[in-house]
Amino acid sequence: MLAAYLPYIVTVSLVKPSSCKALYLCFCVQILPDVLTSHQVRVQVKACGLSPLDLKLLSDVGIQRDLIPVGREVAGVVLQVGPKVTFFQPEDEVVGILPLDSTCSGLCDVVDIDEHYLVQKPEKLSSVCVAAALRDGLSAYTALHTHARIAPGHTLLVMDGGSSFGLMCIQLACYHGVKVLTTSHSPQQHTFLEQLRPSVGNLEDLVMRFLIVIPVYNNSSDLLPVVLEETGGLGVDIVIDSGVRLQEEEEEDEEKKLLPHKHDIISVLGVGGHWVTSHQDLQLDPPDCRLLHLKSASVSFLNPEVWTASSAQQGRYLHILKDIVEKMSTGVLRPQPEEAVPLYEATVAMETIQRHPKKKAVVQL
Repeated sequence: MLAAYLPYIVTVSLVKPSSCKALYLCFCVQILPDVLTSHQVRVQVKACGLSPLDLKLLSDVGIQRDLIPVGREVAGVVLQVGPKVTFFQPEDEVVGILPLDSTCSGLCDVVDIDEHYLVQKPEKLSSVCVAAALRDGLSAYTALHTHARIAPGHTLLVMDGGSSFGLMCIQLACYHGVKVLTTSHSPQQHTFLEQLRPSVGNLEDLVMRFLIVIPVYNNSSDLLPVVLEETGGLGVDIVIDSGVRLQEEEEEDEEKKLLPHKHDIISVLGVGGHWVTSHQDLQLDPPDCRLLHLKSASVSFLNPEVWTASSAQQGRYLHILKDIVEKMSTGVLRPQPEEAVPLYEATVAMETIQRHPKKKAVVQL
């Protein structure tokens, strides 16, 4: 159960760390220091995106404590900078993601954050929009550029294109001249995705004509024949999933019924193809590995948290964030609009997100 809290620094208290249902929000008032450290920036938070807590990931990287901050995607205005800060100055509008080991929550008036986790926010981009979509943009950029190395002429299959993450992948891939196939999980999603492909339009919109929508809400077995037909029997160069079924009988709920089986994904890959998966417990049997070997295909795991968990590629991470917000400000990336919730409704929103990780929410402060 999630309890109410005051609009200051809010953290999550783990009553039973092994169970997400035992989480509740509690008060945690933290007095900020008068003097910032060398590279710290003090930011007045305008909007904060909410995302589910991955307790297993936190445990795996050695973060084990009773209080874990909620809300890490922040957008706001710089109030004060440390003595060695070079990227920002007071009154700059910024956006960024708090690191995994942050002791501060984004659900507070003011937060202190290292300058190397922030980028400038374009003036015409709203704080609510960028805070809501930044994590999905980072995930899409990581999947397509870092893992799959997309290039014009590639063919991409995005599973569940109607999700916020899937939509980001579609738009980013089409911008780079990639032919995109995607699946829809409901008639409403199918209609929405079909509307992304204009019959007429300017040059920037014409790239969406490379979008093909495959409905799987009636029968998920339709995926393989449609993909092979659209690719002339060659298969796709890249597959990005949003979860997979490991066993044929794995049909506990309606959402899992719509997920593709791992063998179907391997089957739609072309020679030299690349599969980017979000399924952290993926298990491949010897026949699956043999088929991947025959195709000289590869598998990589999508975990966008590595950017803030390690400083090994900090410059590249900042370049990615900067490119994401620039593409959002110019309309290349147009995320689904999220209605901002007030701070007093954040408890209900976070409870829903923890139960349904694909749902999104953004809090306006």
